[in-house]
Amino acid sequence: MAFAELLEQVGSLGRFQIFQIVSLVIPIMCLTTHNLLENFTAAIPPHRCWVPLLDNASASALVARGLGPDALLRVSIPLDKHQKPESCRRFLHPQWQLLELNESAPNASGAGTEPCLDGWVYDRSDFTSTIVSKWDMVCDWQFLKPMAQSIYMAGIMTGAVICGPVSDRFGRRLVLSWCYLQMAISGTCCAAVPNFSLYCCLRFLSAFAVAGIMMNTGTLLMEWTKTQARARVMTINALGFSFGQALLSGIAYAIRDWCILQLAVSLPFFLFFLSSWWLAESARWLIITGKMDRGLHELKKVARMNGKKDIRDTLTIEVRSGAGPIRLSQAPGHVGCRGPHRSRGRLSPQVCLGFTFYGLALDLQSLLSDIFLVQVLFGAIDMPNKMGAFFAMNRLGRRLTQAGSLILAGLCILANTMVPQELQTLRTTLAVLGIGFVGSAFTCLVVYCSELFPTVLRMTAVGGGQTTARLGSILGPLVRLLGQFNPLLPLIIYGAVPVVSGLAALLLPETLNLPLPDTIQDVKSQ
Repeated sequence: MAFAELLEQVGSLGRFQIFQIVSLVIPIMCLTTHNLLENFTAAIPPHRCWVPLLDNASASALVARGLGPDALLRVSIPLDKHQKPESCRRFLHPQWQLLELNESAPNASGAGTEPCLDGWVYDRSDFTSTIVSKWDMVCDWQFLKPMAQSIYMAGIMTGAVICGPVSDRFGRRLVLSWCYLQMAISGTCCAAVPNFSLYCCLRFLSAFAVAGIMMNTGTLLMEWTKTQARARVMTINALGFSFGQALLSGIAYAIRDWCILQLAVSLPFFLFFLSSWWLAESARWLIITGKMDRGLHELKKVARMNGKKDIRDTLTIEVRSGAGPIRLSQAPGHVGCRGPHRSRGRLSPQVCLGFTFYGLALDLQSLLSDIFLVQVLFGAIDMPNKMGAFFAMNRLGRRLTQAGSLILAGLCILANTMVPQELQTLRTTLAVLGIGFVGSAFTCLVVYCSELFPTVLRMTAVGGGQTTARLGSILGPLVRLLGQFNPLLPLIIYGAVPVVSGLAALLLPETLNLPLPDTIQDVKSQ
């Protein structure tokens, strides 16, 4: 008897599945806050050089003589091309003659300047503290912010490489519980680190756990749900990420100190770790790997929760007679030589999704001055887009939905290269739409990837997909550095990559209404 038939008997969409969805999607909402946390904890506040006239005891004496802060700033800090105080330079000596010049007079362009040798002064009106102001990650050290973001993405990539095969070997729930605990400990400790290096190490460990949580959550939902409801359940899971984006904006708006914000989004994972021991292991994985007794136990538990207690005795006979352990020829070790080769084309769209999404989503300050509003907009547009992806997947199929979402995302981003900087509303609208279509592609890809690979290799394959996605997300933040040479270059790259990947997705097979494969033979027979 196929597992799909067993699942129908114990209930493939009942009280157990509802409980499981709630128990798994709530942590996903909190998980999303970590992915985009550095939009706020690493926000770059307005800053200027520290200067003696303004920032030590002599300033009060000068103010008493009638020289206000604006006048002292004028003689201490040169103006940039926008006639605003420079962020990274100061005059070697106060330029008192500037106080006697009218506003039409030229700036003291010939006066000597120097870098901020004594540090910086930060505007704390929006954020009382960020990692940027704590460790002076500005001017010549501004590369540290995208580097920290790329280290985080490298952590997710590493976690995907390791957690995928480990979950296929030891089970989904065990790895999920461990990742909850690792996220709780590393995220909490991150708020108390004394230096940037240790901060990056702990963020790497948090990201490692993020990969395990995302992959095992999606796989548990897929493997406990019937074929007709898979897209619906995974869309709910994807909406958890959207709600998480809006949730992050609200929490960050209320908490402006990066340490407290870090704690606020990390401590709940201790509760998720404790509650995870009540989750059911994937019976599909248990049975297909020969753990018949445990698989039978989980099926009986699900039948009891779904109100189908009368079939518990028949389950004992049916499971043992019709769903025995897989043969050696179908085991993961047998397909290791050909599995990765055959899956490369199936995983390639994930590279561009991570590349484009995190390249844009981790640089909200470049879109609009109110990053809280932009974060809410990202979450708000994500929801209808993912609902649209759900209907498109069931009507048009997985392949066309995947390709269309990628191409539309790229076109929205490329259109922004032709919009002047002055039209901020239009630029933000196009960027939000682009991110929304990337979210649609993510929703489709989670379902698509799980349907393309068998149970015996599913977590390994999902891990491979997450690895390629994070390879793109590592490069995404770094591409922003190319804006120093041409401001349009990052947008052109962010837009071109999903268009090309969308065209490539048209070469993938369609899986609409096909049963979830359990073995390599199932994949070959589809």
